[in-house]
Amino acid sequence: MAQLRRFSDAPVVVLSARSGHADKVRRLLDAGADDYVTKPFDADELLARIRAVLRRRPRPTPTRVVAGDVTVDLQRNEVRKAGRPVSLTATELHLLSELVRQPGVLLPHAHLLRRVWGSKYDAESHYLRVYVGQLRRKLGDDASSPRLIRTEPGLGYRWIGGQ
Repeated sequence: MAQLRRFSDAPVVVLSARSGHADKVRRLLDAGADDYVTKPFDADELLARIRAVLRRRPRPTPTRVVAGDVTVDLQRNEVRKAGRPVSLTATELHLLSELVRQPGVLLPHAHLLRRVWGSKYDAESHYLRVYVGQLRRKLGDDASSPRLIRTEPGLGYRWIGGQ
C-alpha cells in the first residue's frame, strides 16, 4: 500500500481475508487505503463503500473551459467570446463558475442559490432566472436552443457547453 501511495492517490478499497485489528489499521488504513472490507462480505456493502469513497474524493476542477467561441478561464476570472472580453458582474461570474466546474451535472436551484447567494436565498429561484438570462445574453446562448446552459424546468440548470 505504501508503495502505491508513492505514485498514486487513486481511491483504494481493500478486500481481504485478514480481519485482525492491527492488519486493518497499521498495514492498510494508516498506509493509505481509503476503506477496508473483510471476507466474507456483502456485495451491496462493498459497492456502497466504493461509492462513499468516490463521493469523498474531490472532482478535478477545470481551470479553462472552451465551448465554441466562449472561453471561461477560472484561474484568471476571465470570460471571452470570440476572443473579446465579456464583462460580467461578480455574481454572474460566480454563477457561471459553479456551472462550468461540473459540466453535464444537473445543479438544482437550491444548490446554486446557496453557493452563489448564500443559505438564506435557497428559495429565491427568480434570481436564477434573471442571472442565467443575463449570462445567456452576454454569451450569445439561446434558451430555446441552448448550446451552453440548459434549463431543466422545475429542477435547475446544467452546463452543456463543449459536450
